Amino acid sequence: MFDSQPASSGLFTSLRKLLDTGLATLQNRAELLSVEFKEEKDHAIELGIWLTMVLFFSIMALIVLTATIILLFPQDLRVYAAGAITLLYLIGAVWSFLGLRSRLKSRPLPFSATVEEIKKDREWLHK
Repeated sequence: MFDSQPASSGLFTSLRKLLDTGLATLQNRAELLSVEFKEEKDHAIELGIWLTMVLFFSIMALIVLTATIILLFPQDLRVYAAGAITLLYLIGAVWSFLGLRSRLKSRPLPFSATVEEIKKDREWLHK
């Protein structure tokens, strides 16, 4: 009777330590996920602001440039100049779309560091 009590106490202590270690690991992964989420959110907001500024100023410059070029042509050729510029813009739009799609595909997955740490944890558990 006297011997069984320390063994059960040791078992509960071991279980408590194991649970504490598991919870600490879970907390660590949650903190990492939180940091990565904040970084992704900040990155998306920053990109949105820069993209908005680039689009605004580019469109304004393009409008003025287009009007200037068209007005430089004689009255009877302005329609053709406008058509040529429109075709040029269309080609640029398709090229830009393909470049954007390529960049979006090559970007690493969000939260990849968290996923890698969880994979390492699972590998360690299966040893």
